[in-house]
Amino acid sequence: MNKPYSDNLPKYNTMILTGQAQVSSEPDIATVRLGVQTTGENLEQVQSENANKSNLVLQTITQMGALDIKTFQYLIEKIYTYENGTRIDKGYSIRNIFEIRLNNIEHVGSVIDAAVKNGANAVEFITFDISNVDIYYQRALNLAIKDAIHKAESISQQLGVWVNPIPIRITENSSFSIPFDQFNISREGGFATPIEPGLKRIVATVTAEFIY
Repeated sequence: MNKPYSDNLPKYNTMILTGQAQVSSEPDIATVRLGVQTTGENLEQVQSENANKSNLVLQTITQMGALDIKTFQYLIEKIYTYENGTRIDKGYSIRNIFEIRLNNIEHVGSVIDAAVKNGANAVEFITFDISNVDIYYQRALNLAIKDAIHKAESISQQLGVWVNPIPIRITENSSFSIPFDQFNISREGGFATPIEPGLKRIVATVTAEFIY
């Protein structure tokens, strides 16, 4: 039976507890950053080579169904080496990196392989995420509140006191922007590159205040 509570009744004590929970789900979105890096002494030739290879890579991944593509980086750098304290000009390096968003993570390995086969020589970044992550976060948030309530009930039993199971105050401490999980990329012989995205963990944390 719940007892009445009022801020004007100082006879009640409070306990402040943290509740945490997580849920897991398989990701359904992949983001890949790959592209072309070329070097040479003549800037125009290096630009032309990079543009030709980049266009072929772009055409290849587009034909494979990747439609969400944008340029992530285009960088021109001078290359220097030092011999006996003297700087020697070695030409230029150009990097053209695309960011590709795939809604079918089963195609990630084949997209990478096709891009590499057609000129891509830089694969920098692969991440996985969940398109409807907010639904899973709400589940984790509800479980986190239940976790705080269970802690309050356990402590009250240990102390032999009555505790109101309904928190008088709840503070959300977390967001569902969770770091990307690790993944494995390996290549064996001429087989397609296997990609293992694993499970995404969505974590929620709350602070709840109870009276007793």
